[in-house]
Amino acid sequence: MRKVIALTDKKVIDKIFLARGKKVMLDRDLAEMYGVETRILNQAVKRNAKRFPEDFMFQLSEDEFQNLISQIVTSSPAESKSWGGVRKMPFAFSEQGVAMLSSVLNSNTAIEVNIQIIRIFTRLREELINNKEVLLKLEKLEKRVLEHDHQLGKHVNEIQVIFNAMKNLLITKVKPRRKIGFKLKNQ
Repeated sequence: MRKVIALTDKKVIDKIFLARGKKVMLDRDLAEMYGVETRILNQAVKRNAKRFPEDFMFQLSEDEFQNLISQIVTSSPAESKSWGGVRKMPFAFSEQGVAMLSSVLNSNTAIEVNIQIIRIFTRLREELINNKEVLLKLEKLEKRVLEHDHQLGKHVNEIQVIFNAMKNLLITKVKPRRKIGFKLKNQ
């Protein structure tokens, strides 16, 4: 049995990609996290095909795979080199498909890893909802202020610049800062 990687939010988030308008994880990445070979994971899924409808799991087309490689290249060049010649297009699992995997792999490791992955998917969804709510409130406030300023005949360019800057801050992701201090070899 292969060693299960220590899962951090960043490691899981780095393995989530967008395909067919859904956040998905690939079979090879999931297999690595579960500590099994990709072919073992795919065999378990094929034996339980009824549990994985098209919205839970699908095989990437060549175009989708090329798009995925470009996503990986922009985020992690070292990762993209490991995607050399593949014989079969990988399978992509949606959040529901990932949840279903623990029932077909049937191991304690699969259950523990699955719980961590689902929690991260849930946190991502909550963050997206929170950002949407803040953005909607900001747009309502912007509209009200701009209407008020037009009624008073004031210049609105300065206020518009401020609102645009605030929107950009909400939309763009802030990269976490590198921790400072001494690092031990074991860390």
